[in-house]
Amino acid sequence: MIHLHHIVKTYRSSSVETQAVSEVSFSVKRGEFVSIMGPSGCGKTTLLNIIGLLDDYDSGLYIFDDTDVRTLSEKQRIKLRKANIGFVFQNFNLLDELSVFENIELPLAYQGVAVGERRKRVDRVLEQIGLGHRSKHFPYELSGGQQQRVAVGRAIVTNPRLILADEPTGNLDTQHGNEIMEMLSSLNDAGSTIVMVTHSVHDAAYTNRIVKLVDGQIVSEKELLHA
Repeated sequence: MIHLHHIVKTYRSSSVETQAVSEVSFSVKRGEFVSIMGPSGCGKTTLLNIIGLLDDYDSGLYIFDDTDVRTLSEKQRIKLRKANIGFVFQNFNLLDELSVFENIELPLAYQGVAVGERRKRVDRVLEQIGLGHRSKHFPYELSGGQQQRVAVGRAIVTNPRLILADEPTGNLDTQHGNEIMEMLSSLNDAGSTIVMVTHSVHDAAYTNRIVKLVDGQIVSEKELLHA
């Protein structure tokens, strides 16, 4: 599904040049659950943003499902991202003025899905994440774990082919963090492809493969065998 070849991304200011991603090459197969680990500032989030078509890169080749990303216009990239990729962020990124139902519904509205179909999909996702009884509540009325479940619901309501998670348990206690990881694991078992950035060895143990990044370069890859 994802093929990166010698990807380079450099940030420049008037006095400093920082290579956030340096000659990165790796692939993710359909149905995999891959974690990207490494110290703070090593380029993990930058790499995830490149994969998610949120950030451009300076050189290299990125193939998303047989499509060379560099050949696409900005409008085509946005269309590809909306149709195929769901995002889960550490800080939830929910809109406080929208209810749980409306936060989950938002990506469908952006896609122009009819109101009746939106209701069906959101109701199905609310049941899946166990928050049907909270559909009319607002994010500030929920616990951190519940807010992240809403964020997962928003990410999966469009039935994306790829889920990208950036430190999805970073702001949660152990119990709620485990709930989110179990949810992501279940989604993967159901066929979702997931790439997750994490500092947590515990969370990475849920995945099929660990890619370690240091100073913008991949230094190791490890396959995990699960019983």
